[in-house]
Amino acid sequence: MSLSITAVTAAVLALLLLVTAIETVSKRLKLKAAFGDADDPGLIAAMRSHGNLSEHAPIVLIMLGLLEFGGANSTLLISIAGAFIVGRFAHVIGLHQRSEPGKAPLARQIGVILTWLTLLALAILLLVGVFVN
Repeated sequence: MSLSITAVTAAVLALLLLVTAIETVSKRLKLKAAFGDADDPGLIAAMRSHGNLSEHAPIVLIMLGLLEFGGANSTLLISIAGAFIVGRFAHVIGLHQRSEPGKAPLARQIGVILTWLTLLALAILLLVGVFVN
């Protein structure tokens, strides 16, 4: 069985991860900050956009792959994977937008909500599949 939905999702996320890594390294070079965040908001945002993607993508890809391998509905999986990708792009964009102190930019809020909904949907689908079958 081919895991084409998982593979395409992984490829898109890998490209976004590469973009965030390059952005982080670029800011580090500009600031001459080999370690830490140099108390620079731009570097902190770059580091967190890369780190946050690194933290969420693996579990989403694992759950997506398990569901795809188990024969879950392809249209549903494509929709969930698409929502996660949109959410991750929104989160990266939102981390680099200025906002009022204590309030996250709308793009970041959308990114967080889509990420959490994706995690919830995949977890529910996995649990339903385990307990129903």
